[in-house]
Amino acid sequence: MNILVCTSSDSSYNSLRPELEIYIGLAQAGCKVTMITNDNPDYTPRLKAHGIDIIEHLPRHKISLKSIRLIRKAIRERNIDIVYATNSRSIPNAAFACIGTTAKLVIYRGTTGGLYRKDPGTYLTTLHPRVDGVICVSHAVEEHVKSRIWKSSIGNVVTIYKGHSLDWYNQPPTDLTQFGTNNSQFNIACVANARPCKGLIYVIEAAHQLADITDLHILLVGKKIDKEPYVSAIENSGMKQRIHLTGYRHDAPEIIAACDLLILPSLREGLPRVILESLAYGTPVITSANPGSMEIIDDGVNGRIVPLKDSAAIAATVRELYQDRQQLEKLATHSRDKLRDELSATKTVENMHCYFKRLLGS
Repeated sequence: MNILVCTSSDSSYNSLRPELEIYIGLAQAGCKVTMITNDNPDYTPRLKAHGIDIIEHLPRHKISLKSIRLIRKAIRERNIDIVYATNSRSIPNAAFACIGTTAKLVIYRGTTGGLYRKDPGTYLTTLHPRVDGVICVSHAVEEHVKSRIWKSSIGNVVTIYKGHSLDWYNQPPTDLTQFGTNNSQFNIACVANARPCKGLIYVIEAAHQLADITDLHILLVGKKIDKEPYVSAIENSGMKQRIHLTGYRHDAPEIIAACDLLILPSLREGLPRVILESLAYGTPVITSANPGSMEIIDDGVNGRIVPLKDSAAIAATVRELYQDRQQLEKLATHSRDKLRDELSATKTVENMHCYFKRLLGS
């Protein structure tokens, strides 16, 4: 099977690894994999070491004649069976490049929002008539896509989790003293860039109700949290000196590993990578009841689920786990279970390989 992947490789190492390891796994399974992507000094040597050919190119526009010609040339010269495109710029260029070829076009969908039949832009991506299949990162995303696309295509919309490997998470926990706390305190991590859908404000509001716990510290990890409305909320939280803004960090998983809890208060998620990273390191999770997170967390088994937009419930659950360390330890004990099976990187490669073969009728 000859596979052409059109993707971007300009994110952080931790962000890229779950995706790029899929292509390495497919190559190890006997597929001939070619990637049209930008050079990544951290990962390109590893990809090439596994026999993956790299064509260095990154589309700058959703419709680029240069990109379309390049993709079409690769399809024809390399006898490509499957074109797999993963982002908003690669997908439309790949779709137009596939017209007139026998290659099957499969696209990736990682979010539950932003897909509307009345939006012309969606006909360049998910609703493009040349798309043969859609791989969704979670069942929540799959249901969303199926509710928007035409019925004739529903059978080729599937969920394949972007799995992780426990072997990836073997670095020592970060020393938290650099942020103004230390590893002997009760530390909570919240990792998200500041966007309304991430629900960060509810964690800060919860802090106001937890201020009496004097050894409790909260680390807010991500971009643009040092702006309103977060600055004022932190100022009035009663925990100003114990809420630490780290900014964007490449070692976010190791920060989580050093903490007692992770809180993810998002209003919507596809399949939150930060939860998988937290579970891999044995750090229990409190998450809001967004569908993507609820596919990973079994309430009371490997984490806790609270209602959306409910800072009081977040605070009450933190207090409960702070006071009941036996329950906290129980959650930590079961944190890695799902990553060993249904959310493993090995399972992801197996499922994707089988899906591609089904599309090709083999």
